[in-house]
Amino acid sequence: MNRFTVPLIGFVLLLVFLGIGLTLKPSEVPSPLVDKPAPSFSLPQLHNPEASFSGEQMKGRVWLLNVWASWCYPCLTEHPFIKELSTKHKVPVVGLNYKDVPEESREWLLRNGNSYEVSVMDRDGRVGIDFGVYGVPETFVIDKQGIVRFKHIGPVSRESMEETLLPLIRRLEQQP
Repeated sequence: MNRFTVPLIGFVLLLVFLGIGLTLKPSEVPSPLVDKPAPSFSLPQLHNPEASFSGEQMKGRVWLLNVWASWCYPCLTEHPFIKELSTKHKVPVVGLNYKDVPEESREWLLRNGNSYEVSVMDRDGRVGIDFGVYGVPETFVIDKQGIVRFKHIGPVSRESMEETLLPLIRRLEQQP
């Protein structure tokens, strides 16, 4: 065998695996939390830091947990769709303000509109870690029993809202 044969075969295999990897979509990485209870949390509210909010307070309702930050440009891109879900479609949305400065977050919501039922501060990112957040924005659909039913990675778009989130939310709302 030629001394170049083994490195050439290795290089070709590496190219094949790289090619396969480039066809995968990171936004479709399955979450180990789907169909499991949402991590419990109790965090201070962004607009009322003396008061806390817990995910347990949402039991009995289908709701969205939207992980966002004022420094996140894609969060600004998805914000009109989060507002539409909350206002037009009457979906309860809880904001998880991730690793952010509270004053800047409040200013961001003042400028861009606040459609969150409540937004809580995850300053050190521990709750985000519990939810398996890779980055912001991410959105979780949580059912009436507190079970995570879907994780959307990246900004919510009109397409993802109409084709995935709303049909799932409506179906979950029909369940006891």
